[in-house]
Amino acid sequence: MTHPLTLLCITSFHKGFEFLREAKRQGCKVILLTSKSLENAEWPKESIDDIYYIPDVDKEWNMTDVINGVSFMARTVHFDKIVALDDYDVEKAAALREHLRFTGMGDTTARHFRDKLAMRTKASHVGIPVPPFVHVLNYDKIRAFMASVSPPYVLKPRLQAGAIGIKKIHHEQELWDALDILGEKQSFYVLEKFVAGDIYHVDSIIYKKEIVFSIVCKYGRPPMEVAHEGRVFSSRTVLRDSPDDDALKAMNRLMLQSLGLVEGVSHTEFIKGDTDGKFYFLETSARVGGAHISDLIEMATGLNLWTEWAKIECSSDEEYKVNQLCNDYAGLMISLAKQERPDLSAYNDPEVVWRMNKKHHAGLIFRSPKQERVEDLLQSYTERFYQDFFTSAPLPEKAME
Repeated sequence: MTHPLTLLCITSFHKGFEFLREAKRQGCKVILLTSKSLENAEWPKESIDDIYYIPDVDKEWNMTDVINGVSFMARTVHFDKIVALDDYDVEKAAALREHLRFTGMGDTTARHFRDKLAMRTKASHVGIPVPPFVHVLNYDKIRAFMASVSPPYVLKPRLQAGAIGIKKIHHEQELWDALDILGEKQSFYVLEKFVAGDIYHVDSIIYKKEIVFSIVCKYGRPPMEVAHEGRVFSSRTVLRDSPDDDALKAMNRLMLQSLGLVEGVSHTEFIKGDTDGKFYFLETSARVGGAHISDLIEMATGLNLWTEWAKIECSSDEEYKVNQLCNDYAGLMISLAKQERPDLSAYNDPEVVWRMNKKHHAGLIFRSPKQERVEDLLQSYTERFYQDFFTSAPLPEKAME
């Protein structure tokens, strides 16, 4: 008789509900390790066997507490797998695997999915174009970089996610002023040439080192612009088998294979330069994309990436197979709203299949068998969102989801 797998799921944020539910449906024992500040959050407790809490300040955990706490738990619980449900927890899970000598992604591989410097270096080594960059470490190398690469630049924290902490730099003195403020934290940053263009994301399912599913989407406005300047966030699936679709899937495959991701999910971003029309790698991750991108993909394909990820983690005896249910196109829009409960009832086209239910947020997903219809709705709805709902707020220095 085979015993059910025991999964230790780690998240410092309130997310991953569908993963937890599917893992329980698959017969796994599910143990959740999360932040003490989320003790009163609504978790799908019917799908969780035990919950343990780590003291935190702004979702920051002391890794000594984590290692000691999980080691204590392991005295009486046999964990089969450790799964990080958020980008910020990939390193925590890797450190635990190293300490407990578990199989799965260790520190070196995890670094390539968290560290913007490490992933850029790897991409350039395997021939994937990246914007020119330099580690913020040696001042002579930084001066040489700025002498050969024209501004503007972007100063990026190596270990943050999304647009958090990114600063646009317009001239040399602005950089030195920013570095003075950073002080001893400078080496945790990378300086990169700012490339203007459209940003795409490729979301993938990986099983036994092979990409068994991927889908290409295109953001409306760059996430950095949305975060820093205040814009309506949007994304939509691109035309299947188009030149952009084919090129990005090929680059994504090369990138993920070179990084050594064995199984799971990934969210990878590329930019298509306005001046040369070339694609450049921006960043990747070993997680489900945020900002309801998983809902966008589910509406277009019938696949929930959280659910599929759980099936892979639980597929010890049976082969995992992708069962895509549909092949539509879909668009996603989200905006901060000036109303506490924005009224979306006027957005009543038959293509609308999802409405956001969150205070001070307006959000929609719409789908169609025709990509042109999605583009038309995205354009008209974006204009209406700015009139009906849009407001903005400063971007926090740290992720606060």
